[in-house]
Amino acid sequence: MNKLGIIVLCLISVNALGQNKKKQDRAAIKGMCGCYEVTFNFAETFAPDKDYKFHKNYRSGGLEWVQLVEDEKDKISMQHLLIVGDDMIVKHWRQDWLYENTSLYEYDKDRSWKSVELPKSKVKGQWTQKVFQVDDGLRYEGSASWVHTDGRHYWENTADSPLPRREFSKRSDYNVMIRTNRHELTNYGWLHEQDNDKIVRNDNGDKLLAEEKGYNTYVKVDDAKCKAAQDWWAKNQQYWSDVRQAWDKIYASKETLTFKGKVDDKVMFQKIFALGDEVATATDYNSEAVQKQVVEIISKYRND
Repeated sequence: MNKLGIIVLCLISVNALGQNKKKQDRAAIKGMCGCYEVTFNFAETFAPDKDYKFHKNYRSGGLEWVQLVEDEKDKISMQHLLIVGDDMIVKHWRQDWLYENTSLYEYDKDRSWKSVELPKSKVKGQWTQKVFQVDDGLRYEGSASWVHTDGRHYWENTADSPLPRREFSKRSDYNVMIRTNRHELTNYGWLHEQDNDKIVRNDNGDKLLAEEKGYNTYVKVDDAKCKAAQDWWAKNQQYWSDVRQAWDKIYASKETLTFKGKVDDKVMFQKIFALGDEVATATDYNSEAVQKQVVEIISKYRND
């Protein structure tokens, strides 16, 4: 075989390996879907200031349904729905996975995100995880490779984010969380492990307030246990599809996005949820009109 033939054969082999790897990645991501008994555990572990008073450990849990929303070649979207009590549904966080994505929003500080573009060479073979708040607004995003080795399947990335919901209304002693997130499939379901830095950020730079460990387990159970969440999603998925499309129009601008904390003494998710309740029983539901209303709500919170 001549040199050209060897090069072509090598390129074919590399491409085949890449496609097989992508199939493994997609299977791992979609492996996080289903019904789970979840536990959320967080503990502050270190502070550079010897006089710092550590906050109490945080622990909660329940049943959570992870709904596959989109399943495309280069995009997988999953909505988390928390079941409280017997049948109360809380629309929880959403995670989108984009293959070799170059456009991200990075958190700066004080409810402000800036658009960044990555070179294609930097994201080759990688997946961006985009994490959204309960109202489908921004939280954090990061790009990294899925790793499949020694029987393990995991993805790990570090990204800046606002304060988590468990703390944003209770604390003002830091304004940025630098999250190292690890998603790993396990023999019981999957694990979301976190190593977080609580940061005070200003124009002079960053100062570490405290470090935190997060250990969130998703133990797979029969899908029938999450029927209440499945039924809720069937009734509400159109509205939330329209909310996502409204947000997508805003993200497409690639402008820096800065938001007010409250308008009329309400945070944004309260108004978006209220609109969802209002249109849920409408006999003349109109997607275009709903998207326009959502954009109007978001616009009132824009602070740029």
